[in-house]
This record gives sequence, C-alpha cells and structure tokens, in this order.
Amino acid sequence: MTFPAAFRQIQYLIATFALSGAASVLAQALPVAAPETMGMSPERLERITAIFTKEVDEKKLPGAVVMVARHGKLVYAKSFGSLNDTAGGKMQDDSIYRIYSMTKPLVSTALMMLVEDGRIQLTDPVSKFLPSFKSPMVSVATFDPVLSGTAFKLTPANREPTVQDLLRHTSGLAYGELTKNTMVRDAYIKAGAYKPDFDFDARDLPGPEMAERLGKAPLAHQPGTTWEYSVSVDVQGRVVEAVTGKRLGDFMQERMFAPLKMKDTGFFVPAQNASRIAEPFAKDPATGTANKLIDVTKQPGNDSGGAGGVSTAGDYLRYCQAMLNGGQLDGARILSRSTVKLMTSDHLGSSINMAFNPGMLLMGVQGYTYGLGFMVRQGDGLAAVHGSEGEFMWAGYGGTFFWADPKEQICTVYMTQAPSPVRASYRRLIKSLVAQAIAD
Repeated sequence: MTFPAAFRQIQYLIATFALSGAASVLAQALPVAAPETMGMSPERLERITAIFTKEVDEKKLPGAVVMVARHGKLVYAKSFGSLNDTAGGKMQDDSIYRIYSMTKPLVSTALMMLVEDGRIQLTDPVSKFLPSFKSPMVSVATFDPVLSGTAFKLTPANREPTVQDLLRHTSGLAYGELTKNTMVRDAYIKAGAYKPDFDFDARDLPGPEMAERLGKAPLAHQPGTTWEYSVSVDVQGRVVEAVTGKRLGDFMQERMFAPLKMKDTGFFVPAQNASRIAEPFAKDPATGTANKLIDVTKQPGNDSGGAGGVSTAGDYLRYCQAMLNGGQLDGARILSRSTVKLMTSDHLGSSINMAFNPGMLLMGVQGYTYGLGFMVRQGDGLAAVHGSEGEFMWAGYGGTFFWADPKEQICTVYMTQAPSPVRASYRRLIKSLVAQAIAD
C-alpha cells in the first residue's frame, strides 16, 4: 500500500471509529477498509449520511444503522438518530432490533444444514416430521349464488406440502394478516396463529402445540401451485425442532450464531442487554397509527422462525457475508457453496402462480423470484431498482432490510424500527445509494 493510500485509510478508520465506536464495529462486523481500496467512493457513500440524517432530523425515522461491505471489508458503518424516542439515548452500531421476517433466511439456513446432514430431504412431506400435516384439506373459493359473493369450501389436497414447499412459500400455508381466504384466516385465529389486533406475533403457544394446530388448519392453495408469503418458516422451525430434539434457538446458536460470532442474535434479548433495544416512534409519522412491536425482553412460548428474531447490524452483516462467501466466514463454514447456490436460485419457475410477486411485496418492483429462503433477482434489468442478476435479499416488518450481490461483492444491512407502509421506499432508496457509490 502506498503512503497516500495508507494515510487515507487511517483517516477513514479514525472517522469510522468516532462515528460508530471502533471496538463494537470490529467485534461485531467485518475488518474495516478505506472505501476507495474496495472500489467505493467515500464522497458518494456520504450521500447515505446526508439523506438519512435528514430523514431523522425531519422525524420521518426514529433512528437507523447502515453497514456496507465490499469484497468482505466494511466500507461504511454509521448510526443515526435515537435508540428510543421516548426514553432517549443515541442509536449505536450495536443496537438490537426486532428483525421480524429477516429471521426467515436464518431459519431456512438452519433447515438446509439438516439437509446437508442427511437428516432431511427437500422432497420429504412435512408430515414425516409433523404428523398433523398428514392428509391436509384445502379451502377453495367458490361463487355462492345465495350470498351473491365468494364462499369457501373444503377439498382434499392433491398432495401433501413438502420441505421444499415450506422453503419457497408454496406450501399452501398463508399469513392471517395477509390472506384473502377468510376460512383460513378464521382457522388461524382459532389456532392462535394469528392475532387480529397484533400483527405477526404467533409466539405464545409452545412449538409442538403450534405445529399441531397449524397442521389441522385448511390450506389456502393446493401445495406446490402458488407462491404466497406465509407462516411456512414458523413451520420450518418446528421441523428443525422435531428432527434435532432441540429448541430452534438452541440449535441455531450451536450451529450458526456461535460459529459466525453473531453474539447478539437470537429470539429474545437477555436482561443485561435490554437497554440496547431500538424502539419505534409511538405513532407512525406517515399514517398516525400506533406502532406495536413484539416484546423481545423475555423468552417466548416458541421461537418464531417467521418473525421472532432479534439481531444487530453487525451480526447480520456477518451472516450476509458468510452466505456471499458461499457458506463460510473466518474459517467457520455453516453451509457448502453448492447449498448456497441452490438456496439462491429460482425455485418458482413458470409453473408456480405468483398472484403477488415477491418483488412487489418487498419493494414494489418486478424482476424478482424466490429461492429457498431468499428473494432472488432474475436479471440485471426489469426491476425498477439498482441490482444485479443473482442478488438475494429479504426484509422485515419492523423496517429492517439486507441484500447480498455476488456480482458486485456487496453486502448491505439497514436496520431501523419503523413499521410503516413507506418502508418499501426506504429499501429502494438504500439500494440506490449504495449502488451509486460503486466507483470501480
């Protein structure tokens, strides 16, 4: 390294340490590098700082952390705003977030570990592990001339949902919060898998009881026919537990979190770390509705694979980088390169109905399909947002977002607690801001 380059790197390190806290950045995330040495423009990266500072100052966001890595090195890490708008405190790089659906890729990774172990095959019926899913019924929409509207009737499923169906959301399961199938929604309410007054919190029931009740509820579609975002990943967690005999969080701690040094990731926050939990505004600035997020200060009845995780930006960046590296980081391998390739490939093809495209759900754009636990970009074009073919990603109800771009060798994690209808706009915004900073 030349003297000017080394001097610039020292300057960047000093600035990063001052803004984000050197010890925790290095402990939680990745080695730091000057952006220009990784093909990123420092000046253009500062556009992220300017824009998110403005969003926070205008009270559109309570606070946020953004971390960007390129070629395995941390080139941008900044925290913005407050940790808790009511109680005070500044957002820090090691603040802890409810990651909601960003739990899903982690749990899908755990399930694929068991595939690699030879204990599960993707073609296995779910009932092999959870007997209540044997011989399911499907709720089918029909026209009722008496009601002059839609009614639902039950019909036997053409086949049982498989493990692959769980991973790609073609199991026929749904979310009570999202489905238009009233028979399924009512069954989920009765089962305790959906609370009409509290979104995405099915953590009260013990895991085996939750699996038993969901297995007896009707499916919203014939298995393997339709992509519908669903509680499939909660069921994945129950499969992991049935196969291993361990609680989901314990298995993931042993096989993923500990090896990757994800020290603050799990399904609840221990008392000694509760002061680091990021909180939303009391009311959403865009709609004025009250923000209600799950309580993560105590161990839940079940570890919700679909929406119950907690993590930090640094922890999640390490997971993202491990997957971008083909399943390993710093000598710890959690999956093989071939398994990561399988997970980040298209598993919907042309035969699966996508009444609501994954890209539209996440960012309001076309151009994406779904793999095994991730949304996957199908080509460089079509999508009205920056990105490359093969990039994979997902996001969370609380406002969190991440993506990995194998072509550009970029991992980005954006953490906030802002469960607002405008969160898709922030996902598009941060993707654009990171992409425009590529300078090589």
